[in-house]
Amino acid sequence: MNRYLTGCVAAVALVAMVATPAFAEIVEVSTPTSSLILDAKKGKKLRHVYYGAKISDKDTYDQLKSGVGAALDAYPAYGMTTTSETAVAATHADGNMTLDLVVDGVSKTRRDGAELTTVKLRDTYYPFYVDVNYRTYDGEDVIETWTEISHGEKGEVTLTQFASGYLPVRYGDVWLSHLYGTNHNEGHLETEPLTHGMKVIKNKDGVRNSHTAHSEVMISLDGEPAENSGRVIGAALCYSGNYKLRFDTDHTDYHHFFAGINEENSAYKIKKGDVFATPELALSYSHEGLSGVSRNFHRWARKHKIAHGDVPRKVLLNSWEGVYFDIDEKGMNSMMADIADLGGELFVMDDGWFGVKYPRDNSKTSLGDWTVDTRKLPSGIQGLIDTAKSKGIEFGIWIEPEMTNSRSELFEQHPEYVIVPSNRKPVYGRGGTQLVLDMANPKVQDLVFTVVDTLMTNYPEIDYIKWDANMAVRNHGSQYLSSDRQSHLYIDYHKGLAKALDRIRAKYPDVTIQACASGGGRANYGVMPWFDEFWVSDNTDALQRVFLQWGDSYFFPPTTMASHISASPNHQTQRRIPMKYRIDVAMSGRLGMEMQPSEMIEQEKDMCRKAIEQYKTLVRPVLIDGDIYRLQSPYNGKGVASLMYVSPAKDKAVYYWWKTESFRNQQLPRVTMAGLDPDRLYKVTELNSIDVKPLSYEGKVFSGKYLMDNGLEMPQNYNVAKPDKNEWGSRVLYLEAQ
Repeated sequence: MNRYLTGCVAAVALVAMVATPAFAEIVEVSTPTSSLILDAKKGKKLRHVYYGAKISDKDTYDQLKSGVGAALDAYPAYGMTTTSETAVAATHADGNMTLDLVVDGVSKTRRDGAELTTVKLRDTYYPFYVDVNYRTYDGEDVIETWTEISHGEKGEVTLTQFASGYLPVRYGDVWLSHLYGTNHNEGHLETEPLTHGMKVIKNKDGVRNSHTAHSEVMISLDGEPAENSGRVIGAALCYSGNYKLRFDTDHTDYHHFFAGINEENSAYKIKKGDVFATPELALSYSHEGLSGVSRNFHRWARKHKIAHGDVPRKVLLNSWEGVYFDIDEKGMNSMMADIADLGGELFVMDDGWFGVKYPRDNSKTSLGDWTVDTRKLPSGIQGLIDTAKSKGIEFGIWIEPEMTNSRSELFEQHPEYVIVPSNRKPVYGRGGTQLVLDMANPKVQDLVFTVVDTLMTNYPEIDYIKWDANMAVRNHGSQYLSSDRQSHLYIDYHKGLAKALDRIRAKYPDVTIQACASGGGRANYGVMPWFDEFWVSDNTDALQRVFLQWGDSYFFPPTTMASHISASPNHQTQRRIPMKYRIDVAMSGRLGMEMQPSEMIEQEKDMCRKAIEQYKTLVRPVLIDGDIYRLQSPYNGKGVASLMYVSPAKDKAVYYWWKTESFRNQQLPRVTMAGLDPDRLYKVTELNSIDVKPLSYEGKVFSGKYLMDNGLEMPQNYNVAKPDKNEWGSRVLYLEAQ
């Protein structure tokens, strides 16, 4: 599953040759709708000629080259060019800091429905080599690129820059869409024009790389971005560690885009014969706007980049917001009975179940001591599994295997396992005691594997693992790495994590694993090959989740986004939101619950019971492989957000509409639909309806053309009895072709 660190399992395009003059070898890496053209003449620089819509067979190389202007270096190296941004830099064994890379050959191979094109580069003086790789899967509109760097020098070579890929984008009215945020507020969308100078998006957390920013971007080529029209390039760096995305807009009429591992404090030494492989950079082009690129990424990811990407996710109840650390057997048994009664399929026991010498009653102790606390659970984990089975549901459990506390038996026995600089006291994290284990250390890798292996060996019926990571690498220092390898820490941490995850998935391929990291800190394609889903945010407020899940939808399919019905008032924002709105938002991702059924009135239980049934039978089958069409962004300030998913056969669709603000005599736009078959008729059914009268179009049939040209009028508020009236409004419509 892993090729390097966290890597996206790669893809490859059908490689065709354009008509070429005899003096050059022109390489085309193609997907069904896009082409990447390279000039790879042996002994010369590898040149980028073109990336965009798929070229015609009638277009010759000369025509392409004359049409796009001068070809640029496809993988710029530092040394002989020092005034511009570069993709790779190194210090040779003799201290020389220059690289002069030329093409040494091109190879193409096919395997398992994928094709790999490798352009081999060599330095003109030193035995220093860079393989630039391009892969696509048959039928997928994504190209992945990465490099493999090696040398044959007598001493060590130090790599000081190592981008996965470079893409020149012609200067113009080019806009950038990217995601930023923080804990409880992850995945916010920001859109801005690319202007002269440098734009840098980076992460230096060390463990969780998508809290403050994401390693995925979209580049709109035709001015301010639109969701379903216009030329757009999407890029996703498939890496779980520190990254850096650079946009350099200089005097050359190009925006120069570089993406790769963040090289800051991470110079990497390689010996003769070693291979340093960078993580994959996934690229996708669409002329159907931002949503078009999203559809490409979702299809590619479901098949190739997410564990069990095509398997429906179970509806679950998590214990966290119900009891937090106050786990006890009676409460867990009651929760399992409750979610089973509502039609759920899985119960997940969160933090607080473990620790003997140091019971886990709060965040200050016990990480690493993965022994059940029999004070809380007299019948142990097996007793809970037996209860779950008796209720007809599955059982899941929370762990945080990459971390420990200073108050733990693990730390007392193995203080050498934690990340801490020599001659310094450690900097603590959560609870004032949390520490990060050094995943560069093979013994720690064994420990992390053993945590999962012991659980699954003792309790093979565990169906789901919530894998958390609640701390950054706050102080630089590895007790395992030698003094001359301390700069390897950030990179070797993720190499070690990948090795542990490889072993876990090899032995336990079927267990569902969620990537949680202080909320949404691990929403990236670096970890998703091993994980089934990610926790979007510790913030479960439904209104804020509209914004957060909107951002994540740019790159991630809905079934990867854990979206739970929470209590009102919400535990994070204290906002009071009606149950229907909370349900309507949660049903747009992988549906789950944080709110405890024991705290609900019967009317609310009935609503959840009905919603879970409709989700399982109607919504989930569309979300698992449906195409996304974002229709009205909550970030546009129009007071409403709307999107929809359409099945590949266009015979079913789910349409979501949420009001995002409320004013007296408010005017909201009518939102037209997209992605339907204009010639088919669709019956409209509202899900989660609470109105005293059905919508005027309930059960009516409309043509796909009408719905895409005109849309349907959405009532701004729920039509409910006067005591229940409120300012909120939301709708979920199910469309089925007749």
